[in-house]
Formats: sequence, C-alpha cells, structure tokens
Amino acid sequence: MSIAAQAQLAETFRARHRAGAPLLLPNAWDGASARLLASAGFDMLATTSAGVAWALGYADGEAAPWSEVMAATARIVRAARGAVTADIEAGYAESARSLTARIHDVIATGAIGVNLEDGAPGDPTRLLSLDEAAARIKAARQAADTAQVPIVINARIDLFLASRGRDLSRFVEAVARGRAYLAAGADCVYPISLGTLDAIARFVDAIKAPVNIMAHAGTPPLAELARIGVARVSTASTIATAAMDRTLQIAKALRTGRFETLAASLTYPDIQKLFA
Repeated sequence: MSIAAQAQLAETFRARHRAGAPLLLPNAWDGASARLLASAGFDMLATTSAGVAWALGYADGEAAPWSEVMAATARIVRAARGAVTADIEAGYAESARSLTARIHDVIATGAIGVNLEDGAPGDPTRLLSLDEAAARIKAARQAADTAQVPIVINARIDLFLASRGRDLSRFVEAVARGRAYLAAGADCVYPISLGTLDAIARFVDAIKAPVNIMAHAGTPPLAELARIGVARVSTASTIATAAMDRTLQIAKALRTGRFETLAASLTYPDIQKLFA
C-alpha cells in the first residue's frame, strides 16, 4: 500500500467515528480471525493486544516481543483487506520520545490507527500522570505527521480499570484526562470499563468528541449507545476469549473419548475459500 493510499484509508476510518452512528469495530488476533470478521461484512477491524499476545504464546501486558507483535499486526492487515487499527498497549515505550519509533513501526505494517493506554508500560496497575500520558499522545501525533499517515489515535483511559478513588473523583479525572488527550492530538477517547449507560452518557456529554466504548456480554445494545452519542464500539479481547472458551470445551469433550463437539457449520472448504 502506498503512503497516499494509507493516508486516505486513515481519513476514511476517522470519518466513520460519528456520534450517534457508532463504528462497530471487532478485534482480531491473527490472520484467520481477521479474514473471518471481514467475510462477515466488517471492512474495518482492530487488533486485540491480549488476543495477539495469547496467539503468540505470551501473556498480555507487553510480554510479547515488539517485533512479533508487529509481524502479527502486518499479517492481520494483509488478511483484513481493509482498515486496521492496532492495539499497542502503552506503546512498548518508556518515554514519549521512544514512542516515536514505535509509531513508525505500526505505520509500516499498513495499520491506520493505534490504541494507546495511559497505564504505565508493563504495569497496568499504575497510571501515568496526565501530563506524561498527554505527552505520549502528542509524540504519537507528531510521528504520524512526519510519516504523512494521519493515523487515528484512540486514547484509552485506564482510570476505571485501575479502580482508583471514589466513583465521582474517577469520573472527574477521566473527563480531564480525555480533554487533555484530545488537545494533545487524540481523535477518540476510550474510558475502558466505564459501565452503566448513564455514566457513559454523562461522559460523552462532557467530552463532546468521539468516545469509544468496549462491548461485552451485558453492554447496552448498539442502538442505545448510538442514542446517547457514542461514536465507536469495540470488542477488545471478548471474541478471542469466546473462541478460546469454545476450544477448551471441545478439548474437554475429547478427553471423554466422544467427538460430537467437533461438528461445525463452517467447513474446511468454506475456510479455504476465504483465502482464495
């Protein structure tokens, strides 16, 4: 893909972030999952850091080597045949300055966006300061500008995930972080684990910019999220987790010496056709 084509795809992806008409973005973890999701009609995908790490044989949390993560991301981009945004956790970078090279690596895979967390690299229990996290967003934006590919930066707010402080104090700080990240160059903010519909509505109203919500069993329906102005909904690791759960159930059934659980509506020829 040429730089010009990648830049145009990034702009198309950015335009799909519309309040009230949310972009539903499933997360792939390898080439096969990307191709399956694309075959179901999704022309834009995200990667899941957890799913990618597990598929590579590592725990989530920047345990997988960066080079392997980038190789996996490139395969997902190739298989998806559409726009792919990459979950790079906290950027595998100890500083805003060192993040620059990581962003160039992501762009080299053909991806047109990144998820960037405000948790400390390799330590999800510790949050970066607002200023340090905003500086990373700014560095990522500057790196993208230099590469001439205007990637979509989805700034994840880990405040609720880390469960720090009282609900009210967390909410106020989350809004402050969201506004700071947008000012630093983020296109969308992602308050992961902000759960209730009322809390999401209050956050969307306070931010007045694209907001990403994570979908899981129990998340309000897409129509309800659209009604309150959500612009993007992603599945994070939930599809990968469900696939792994199904695999484990099959494995347990095999241990009993019975094979009924090997039945599937998707056949070998069906899957082969996806890669033709």
